[in-house]
Amino acid sequence: MNGGELLVKTAVQAGIEVCFANPGTTELPIVAAMDSMPGIRPILCLFEGVCTGAADGYGRMAGKPAMTLLHLGPGLGNGIANLHNARRGRTPILNVIGEHASWHRPLDPPLAMDIEALARTVSGWLSTCGSPADISKDTAEAVAASLIGQVATLVVPHDYQWADLPDASPVSGK
Repeated sequence: MNGGELLVKTAVQAGIEVCFANPGTTELPIVAAMDSMPGIRPILCLFEGVCTGAADGYGRMAGKPAMTLLHLGPGLGNGIANLHNARRGRTPILNVIGEHASWHRPLDPPLAMDIEALARTVSGWLSTCGSPADISKDTAEAVAASLIGQVATLVVPHDYQWADLPDASPVSGK
């Protein structure tokens, strides 16, 4: 199992049923995992504002968290207005934001920005995965935070999503 598969499997076990996604290349392992795993319905959106607005509406109506999958900091920036509304409405949302590979970040790649600084403005819970082994624990904690009415944002570097984790199993979030 790779990190993307572990993230999706953990999210599903924690109760996530739908993901509103506008992914880019840094999120492809998660997209592939959603395509091959039952229990989650990915909904492709053509703009990040649609993802975050749909997740806010879903969370308010269903009373359970939706997941968003956004491309890097600019993708989060494009959805920030709806996440502001979700934070004010105490809507349960799990944001998963792809990040450049950990080894690529020091080179200041295109679209690089301080994702955490932007996410902090709307998130009640925020973390950047520190290693591939942390993906399941971080995902479970993010879903748990969303279940108490917080916008939870998890930033996951691209190379951690691809990382092979043969002995990993999802952490229970409930």
